[in-house]
Amino acid sequence: MDQTTAQRLVFAMLDADGDGVVSRDEYMARTRNAALATGRKEDDPLVVTARTLGEQAWASMDADGDGGMTFDEYAAWAGAEAFDTVCAPVLGALFDLADTDGNGALKLSEFTALRTALNNPVVNAEAAFAALDSDGDGRISRAEYIASIRAHVTGEGSSMGEALYSTGTAEALGGK
Repeated sequence: MDQTTAQRLVFAMLDADGDGVVSRDEYMARTRNAALATGRKEDDPLVVTARTLGEQAWASMDADGDGGMTFDEYAAWAGAEAFDTVCAPVLGALFDLADTDGNGALKLSEFTALRTALNNPVVNAEAAFAALDSDGDGRISRAEYIASIRAHVTGEGSSMGEALYSTGTAEALGGK
């Protein structure tokens, strides 16, 4: 899958209402949804960290400060540098929210809860998990998770990304 297709898939995930513009509320819902999915309270330190990092990420993505981000704005912003400096910390904080037993890895149920909270297609969560769990131990590490998302959004190819979007989502968005 090429980078533009991957970006369209990520943008569609962020644009929960499908109106072509990601709002601050849509972006910040990711933290709220992950907290709800894991039973964490608003004042939980992990929720506070994820929310703070999410606010910082949103400020970076909404560079013109108009409260919305179109696909063109997202595509101009997204890339390896933005991922490494802005997205990876947010994704790490969301991973930590989903890691309910605090062991530094996600089992399938935690992974599925996280991906669902982030508006990914739940139907492919098990296949995406299996693609990431290369050693078959039933767990994926934070580093594996973040590296796979980075590879997906930068167009380098990600087994998790391919599995998540294997039911025609990429084709529907004009991808390969």
